[in-house]
Amino acid sequence: MTSHFQCRPKWMASACAFAALCTAASILQAQPSSLEETAWVESAVAPPTVFSTEALQSFEVMKDSPLTYGVDPASMIVGGDGVVRFVMVARSASGALNVLYLGIRCATAETRTYARLSDKGNWNTSSDVKWQALSFRGPTRPAMMLARQGVCEGRTITGSPQKILATLKTDRRIDLR
Repeated sequence: MTSHFQCRPKWMASACAFAALCTAASILQAQPSSLEETAWVESAVAPPTVFSTEALQSFEVMKDSPLTYGVDPASMIVGGDGVVRFVMVARSASGALNVLYLGIRCATAETRTYARLSDKGNWNTSSDVKWQALSFRGPTRPAMMLARQGVCEGRTITGSPQKILATLKTDRRIDLR
């Protein structure tokens, strides 16, 4: 009988320890993490008042493309909200321009078009434009290629605008599929 009573306290201690661990785990799961508590908020954005299409930092979107692509180095900013914003220009062989004010969010691998330059030189903006996933296909391909060639290192921004532009200048090549 004595051995029965000696085993019982060991068993109860193990059970109590297990229960305490389960309780602690459930409490930790119930508490939101600090990342969940601070929801991402995008900064207010306005298209740049001044930009240039003359001194563009080029990047490759597709081999043998009829368009050349570049960003205006002076327009590039890294926002406090974790978005890299810049003026991107697509130029055809005939000289026609398509000028966009874009943002890339490396943390979520998304892009957003804030504005398009009209033929009259005014920015056309739309507040209902949503963030889109970066992709090698479709309209987000130029932003995806720019992200891969210098703006992002995985889910992190490469650094300051100067560092991003220096990385683009190194002609970091990737699989252009």
